[in-house]
Amino acid sequence: MRIVFMGSPESAVPSLEYLVLNGFPVVAVYTRPDRPAGRGRTLLPPPVKLAAARLGLTVLQPPGLKSGEDLQRLADFKPDVIVVCAFGQILTHAVLDIPSRQCLNVHFSLLPRHRGAAPVAAAILAGDEFTGVSTQLVLQKLDTGPVLSTAAVPISPRDNTGTLTARLSLIGANLLGDSLTGWLRGEIILRPQDESAATYSGRIKKDDGYIVWHSPAVDIWRRVRAFYPWPGCYTTWRGKQLKINESAVLPGSAPAGHVLELPGELAVGVGTGEGILGVKTLQLEGRKAMSAEDFLRGQRDFIGARLPD
Repeated sequence: MRIVFMGSPESAVPSLEYLVLNGFPVVAVYTRPDRPAGRGRTLLPPPVKLAAARLGLTVLQPPGLKSGEDLQRLADFKPDVIVVCAFGQILTHAVLDIPSRQCLNVHFSLLPRHRGAAPVAAAILAGDEFTGVSTQLVLQKLDTGPVLSTAAVPISPRDNTGTLTARLSLIGANLLGDSLTGWLRGEIILRPQDESAATYSGRIKKDDGYIVWHSPAVDIWRRVRAFYPWPGCYTTWRGKQLKINESAVLPGSAPAGHVLELPGELAVGVGTGEGILGVKTLQLEGRKAMSAEDFLRGQRDFIGARLPD
């Protein structure tokens, strides 16, 4: 058996590590090209590249997999299976036809719910009580292939996209191992997806994090969790971006965007279209994140401010 692994972000690293540490023969790792980041625009490698180098694996970073040269190089690895986890590229028919035992994908949702690019954030935004991981065969149409196996995970009110993704990535690694073993042994019966139950999650944009204070507090609270750590949920104050990193839903009413002082850990509340959004931690542009209580010590005039919609 020969496996080619395709993935890019930190959430894909546990799956790669699981395969290698459990004796699955990974002959090559494909990941996205290095990207500029930070003020200096220094090229940073994707986490999967760093993990693959640490594991002594061959790494390739083509900008796409459409040229004849790239396709031939992939075919030369003679993969029996291509394993995909958050790779960030749509695989063409030419790629899907290369492995003799097809392509398996690790997707962080309970398919067919939340297909697409941002399934973890979508589950939080929807107020789902459970999400999970699915392993599936890859088809040309995104996340529509039959399912091999699933694992359900409860969503805690304390979860944000960062914490939930980290948990799902570990569960997904173990699910991948079981699914891959069962698939290669012919022990798995594929389950077609119910198209009538399918939902889609689009790619998140930076503007998605902007807070509309006339929305209900519960919706804003979900957005704060869904958009952490990126792009963050934010408003503006004194011409600067003000991120809200942790929040809670409280009873009561106040004009939308009106800042209130509260007792205890939730030192700041903001009126919304329905209820009060209690603020736990926040971050003013150019400064470190801090508790609402610490923020007020240096910004007393924040109380009584009116944040824009």
